[in-house]
Amino acid sequence: MVNCGLLTGLNEPVPLKSISVEVRVQDHVASVSSTLQYVNEEQRPLEALFVFPLPADAAVCHFSAKIGEQEIVAELQDKETAKDQYDDAVSSGQQAFLLEESAESPDVFRLSVGCLSPGQNAAVTIIYITELAVQADQSLRFCLPAVLNPRYTPAGSDAGIVSEISSVCGAVPYSLTLSVHVSSPKPISKLESNCTLDPLVFLCSDHTQATVNLSPGHMFDRDVELFLYYQDTHQPSAVVEAGVATAPSGSLMRNPVVMITLYPEFPEEVMSSMATQGEFVFVMDRSGSMDGMMHRGKEAQHRIESAKDTLLLLLKSLPMGCYFNIYGFGSEFESFFPKSVEYSQDTMDQALKRVMEMRADMCGTEILQPLTHIYSQPCIPEHPRQLFIFTDGEVGNTKEVLDLVKSHAHSHRCFSFGIGEGASTALITGLAREGSGHAQFITGRERMQPKAMESLRFALQPAVSNISVDWTLPEGVTAETVSPPIDVLFQGQRTLIYAQLKGKSLGGSEGSVTVKYNLNSQPVSNQLHFCIKPTEETGLVVHRLAARTIIRSLEQKERSSAESKSLRSSIVELSVQAGVSSVHTAFIGINKDTKQTVKGPLQRRRVPTYDYFEDLKCARFLPPRAKRRMPKFQLGALLRMPKFQLGALLRMPKFQFGDVLHGTGQLLAGCSSAVELTSLRYTSLGCGSIRTQEHDEERSDSRKLSSQKQTAPEPPQDMLLPLVSLQKASGCWELDAALAAVFGKTEDELTNQKPAQVDGSMWATILALIWLYSWRKEQQVEWQFVAQKAAAWIASEKVGDLSQCVCVGNVLLGCQVTKDSLGI
Repeated sequence: MVNCGLLTGLNEPVPLKSISVEVRVQDHVASVSSTLQYVNEEQRPLEALFVFPLPADAAVCHFSAKIGEQEIVAELQDKETAKDQYDDAVSSGQQAFLLEESAESPDVFRLSVGCLSPGQNAAVTIIYITELAVQADQSLRFCLPAVLNPRYTPAGSDAGIVSEISSVCGAVPYSLTLSVHVSSPKPISKLESNCTLDPLVFLCSDHTQATVNLSPGHMFDRDVELFLYYQDTHQPSAVVEAGVATAPSGSLMRNPVVMITLYPEFPEEVMSSMATQGEFVFVMDRSGSMDGMMHRGKEAQHRIESAKDTLLLLLKSLPMGCYFNIYGFGSEFESFFPKSVEYSQDTMDQALKRVMEMRADMCGTEILQPLTHIYSQPCIPEHPRQLFIFTDGEVGNTKEVLDLVKSHAHSHRCFSFGIGEGASTALITGLAREGSGHAQFITGRERMQPKAMESLRFALQPAVSNISVDWTLPEGVTAETVSPPIDVLFQGQRTLIYAQLKGKSLGGSEGSVTVKYNLNSQPVSNQLHFCIKPTEETGLVVHRLAARTIIRSLEQKERSSAESKSLRSSIVELSVQAGVSSVHTAFIGINKDTKQTVKGPLQRRRVPTYDYFEDLKCARFLPPRAKRRMPKFQLGALLRMPKFQLGALLRMPKFQFGDVLHGTGQLLAGCSSAVELTSLRYTSLGCGSIRTQEHDEERSDSRKLSSQKQTAPEPPQDMLLPLVSLQKASGCWELDAALAAVFGKTEDELTNQKPAQVDGSMWATILALIWLYSWRKEQQVEWQFVAQKAAAWIASEKVGDLSQCVCVGNVLLGCQVTKDSLGI
């Protein structure tokens, strides 16, 4: 990583002391105010840089700074003009603040705090608004990102400010306070979080308003997630917001804007017959960071291991007759098959064997190359392409990747998964948006498998076509839809529509909006009636979200258009009018009352953001060939080295470094601590090793600990994946010792109880279904398609009444399920 301008060692003071956040949730929208407390503890003027993440769809609409009793409210200006003003102000000794968005990824912002005098405090406030994502359990998710993982930059590209991200291992040296106020027309059921909260306090008897605080003492070392539950959350709604009377006539900010929230409901007869065709392409991140842990708990899996389990479940859940392929990518990429192959027992077995061999050993995170290759492959007739992308989302060319996906949106649907805290929201949500699919984030202790199976359920839903939006409004009133055309609809998933209302007589009359589309060649429509009277005190939230939607569309058009100058001008104009940040604008605030002459260069301090997996990312400094050739235990030792020690190792002559990689002289194999690894700097590897008695004792202690770890009992294994792994591609199981072991039985016990009217495979398949519905009912979302395949296979065998088999199976496995509940 590039730490430009970092002039201090690791032990010097950090100017950021605390972050205070206030969140106001109105129905489906959150307004977030973050205040950052800085202090200059040094003896000379200081410039602080703080690179931090925000939600990809956030609209930053306010930036101010308070120095003592004086508050400076920043203006939104053309970015180049703002930068010039900032540089001029700082060089002349004036206090200045600059907030700008990354040119590569809209979820990364950089805050420059210029010319803080010695001992001076500054409180910087940033306000942004964002839509809340709907989860599978119908909750609304708000995420306050804490982790900004360094973004991988492809060779030969310029990553701009993304390359300036710096991280530290361990706890961040500043704390977080968070308060939340929720108001909604629907009663609030509950509010949950991945962090400890104080009790929820309701402010009125109908439970439509409530407050809650993060418990004291929270260190901002991970994302803070809130899950908000409303009653009747699936009800469509509309908010009409009045415009600004002083805005230019005919502009977005002058007229009222309506935000429509719809939940399409597909006919039952359509949903009962899921698709059995398709080309399923799974794209798996195998970069070095995928070797990190899913979370910091005792039972955490490595990310790559969780991904392998998920691929197993997906492969077992595919319908017979479809096509599939699996890609792994890092600095390069590879595919399991030259092109997608038909799903069968043979191809599934080949794929599963390679899945079990997958490692996080492909270095960087260059996702553009595999996507380009996939799109170059011709689509298979009658088999719609469904792309599943799993990544921890640390790329530096986000917008280039999204433009590629958008250019092929007509030929596929894209389902994306952000693994772990710090995954780029801009990349993950953007892939799904441009690819007409669905985005999922797996954070904290969440498991990847349920989320993957939910997306597979969406992928198996029939594709919606010919989507149109029709408005019915009073005479003299028109609606101009400002959000992009709707490209995708899923059963029960939220759809947002923004529209500018024009006309003089809006009054309190009613209007309606109708979304029409074709589903399996039959016409379907969903309608919502709403009152046109504007809602009071919305704080221009709807206008700014609509403006952000238009700005993002214009930015994407600009990147692929010859008329970039005129588009840039339109972006800047709308951005300044709406007070919403864009890639071409920045917030600039200058305290012109401070005009002290600055003697000598400003000290520049990089404010750290937390990165739990930073030690893994040190491996990016190693040559790819070297990492592939190193034994696993040696590479692990290198990954645990502090950066400065790793740097010393890499400065060794070539022949010495080669000796380390190949383990000659048993040097690296014997290094059990950072102290010993550091001693390599002073050792001539060609002439043997020099170890002190202290080092030998450390190595001995380490070996004792290693021996203790090897003999420690392992936690009991969850038998769901072992059972699923035994299922055949057709949907049946075989009666053998492996299946019996899953049930805690012997093969003879299963065979002796088999009813005479069924063969071994039928008996085994019925037992597997009984076990799933009895002992893993709470995980049904994960095995639903496995069970459907099994039930379909049983039906195809035409055995007759299986009631006796189910009864005997219940007794054998200690269960109580009915034949009908098994779907057979």
